[in-house]
Amino acid sequence: MRKSKEEAAKTRQRIVKAAATEFRRHGISETGLSELMAAAGLTHGGFYRHFDSKEQLVAEACAAAVEPEVDSFLAVCSQKCEQKALEALAANYLSTKHRDDPSGGCPFAALGSELARSDEHTRATATASFTKLVDMVAARLDKTKPEVAKQRALVALSLMIGALTLSRIVNDPKLSADILRQAKKQIATV
Repeated sequence: MRKSKEEAAKTRQRIVKAAATEFRRHGISETGLSELMAAAGLTHGGFYRHFDSKEQLVAEACAAAVEPEVDSFLAVCSQKCEQKALEALAANYLSTKHRDDPSGGCPFAALGSELARSDEHTRATATASFTKLVDMVAARLDKTKPEVAKQRALVALSLMIGALTLSRIVNDPKLSADILRQAKKQIATV
């Protein structure tokens, strides 16, 4: 029996959501289609009814993984003045909770090096998603000239993503915590 278009769309979204989690948890190259479909509660055979390739799914999963980050950023920044918004954003993003949850956190920190090696479509999707975060942060800096706000947002996000990534890489818990702490301090000067 064929599924309705609505059911197929819901199934596709379930696959994208599962992929966003699995890719961040295990990496793109280490996540096979069988494991990914099992995580979505489906069989491997149904994958190609929804996607032309794994790369297509990677692009969609990356975009989907950024949406909760945007929502989180907006929630954190919504009630803060300009500089306090950046500091609150950094405190939330550069937390041990975020560090210890790559499968539910920022896709750029979890998948950055793999996304850099992805196909052009995936990189374009990642670029658009990153630009969305930059624009959202820059818009929060409403008392700053737009070009300066964008520069500050680029620096702040680059520092946060890099620090979170490094805090996950190192195997020394004290160094990991210090990376997060020092990055938070630097955001105050951006």
